[in-house]
Amino acid sequence: MADTITFRPDDDTTRALAALTADGTPVSSAVRSALIAAARARAGEALRAEAATLADDEADRAEAARVLRDMETLRAW
Repeated sequence: MADTITFRPDDDTTRALAALTADGTPVSSAVRSALIAAARARAGEALRAEAATLADDEADRAEAARVLRDMETLRAW
């Protein structure tokens, strides 16, 4: 069984919740969807930050280039 979560919305949150439920979506569904969307967005931000870090890592780029050169010799055509 799922946990029950209680929170006190501020004015911005109340407006956002009203917008998300204006079409009749239940509050619980709107909150669940918003939490999942926020978690996905955060994961995407983390991946972008990691990619940027790797892109700035000259040693990593050099290793990737070496691997690509080594793999090129394995091509059948």
